[in-house]
Amino acid sequence: MNHTLDRRLFLQGIASLASAAAISSRKNLLAQEVAQPPTSANERPVVGIMGIRRGSRGSALAAAFAAGGAEVAYVCDVDSRAHEGAVTFVGEKQEKKPEAVTDFRRILDDQAVDILVVSAPNHWHAPAAIIGCKAGKHVYVEKPCSHTPEEGELALAAARQNKRVVQMGTQRRTWPAIREAIELIQGGVIGNVHYARTWYNNRRDTIGIGKGGEVPAWLNWSLWQGPATEKPFKDNVVHYNWHWHWHWGNGELGNNGVHAIDVARWALGVTFPTRVTSGGGKYRHEDDQETPDTMMVTFDFPEKKTITWEGLSWSPYGPGGNMFGLSVHGDNGTLVIDGAGYVQFDKMNKEVKKNSGPGGDNDHVRNFLDCVKNGKRPHADIEDAHRSTLLCHLGNIAYRTNSVLTTDAANGHILGNETAAKLWGKEYNPKWEGLIRG
Repeated sequence: MNHTLDRRLFLQGIASLASAAAISSRKNLLAQEVAQPPTSANERPVVGIMGIRRGSRGSALAAAFAAGGAEVAYVCDVDSRAHEGAVTFVGEKQEKKPEAVTDFRRILDDQAVDILVVSAPNHWHAPAAIIGCKAGKHVYVEKPCSHTPEEGELALAAARQNKRVVQMGTQRRTWPAIREAIELIQGGVIGNVHYARTWYNNRRDTIGIGKGGEVPAWLNWSLWQGPATEKPFKDNVVHYNWHWHWHWGNGELGNNGVHAIDVARWALGVTFPTRVTSGGGKYRHEDDQETPDTMMVTFDFPEKKTITWEGLSWSPYGPGGNMFGLSVHGDNGTLVIDGAGYVQFDKMNKEVKKNSGPGGDNDHVRNFLDCVKNGKRPHADIEDAHRSTLLCHLGNIAYRTNSVLTTDAANGHILGNETAAKLWGKEYNPKWEGLIRG
């Protein structure tokens, strides 16, 4: 266990507590502050990546950061089997091989590191980002940027208070054709826009019934759980099926829904809803999955605009035959975003314009790296990241409490529903709570 960072962050936490009461009143001011550029004149930012198994988002991001001119100095994973492969893989992308570590705090202790990349499971996203900001690192965090609504607010506050650049991995914010599509929509080419439909359809296998027993020698189960309250090991959780357990994941809505919902919110120009409803259930498999495999959510906004999301985990056919996408509807036409491009239709459904566009991680990572150097806000800044992720949380909370949520249009907080409001935050492992909320 590395106590150097614990002590430093503990002392920072004490200082933070003294000003905690002022955080709420400073939110608007914090949102306007510009992130502080790196103190060093490092032309090649140094990066540590948390979550780096081969074929994971972490390995894809390692390649993107190396391609963007950064040096990946550390690869971190609680699965020791990933270390050798990650070192070799990253070493092929740059001149110097990275160091493999199990505990991400080793990365934060190195003053030469400028950036922490968080691609661990969802329950780690905001805590690692918060701790990283407090340690003076800029953060690239995978989607969703938080596991609970409270974490999103805490991550935003940590970024602003520590003047750090924090970008969420919703790459569509950077893809050229989608940025062009948003300009068209907001420029009025399809008229007054009132509605966006989003969806993600797939055919997922059962996760089965997990068995307990000894933790495998290759897995640091304590660090994998980290800030989450401890649960006994089960053999069907690691490395992917945690998505379908509320204790660690956010279901398909937080897993893939956030990508489409983020673009829809951007296109409609809305921030916080006033009403959220959710329906569906878990219908197909009899297994350990807790999250729904069939889900429909409706978000109503005060601007007289609505976003819906449909998620089916057992039927891959979505609107128009597309597994993933969104359609934005105006009174003078429709624009459909699918993959990295879009198709514009007039009010009689005649195709008007089309742009397929490139996708991938590289441009999004380069945007982040540019902002680390110049101190500007990235395309998927933590403020927008929190607002879009919050919609996913509210949809899940409405589902879990079987209730229609009334929310505050100023901040998205739940009104008049004590049961639902209890899910705004969560209990943490006492070993980590002070580093997150302190």
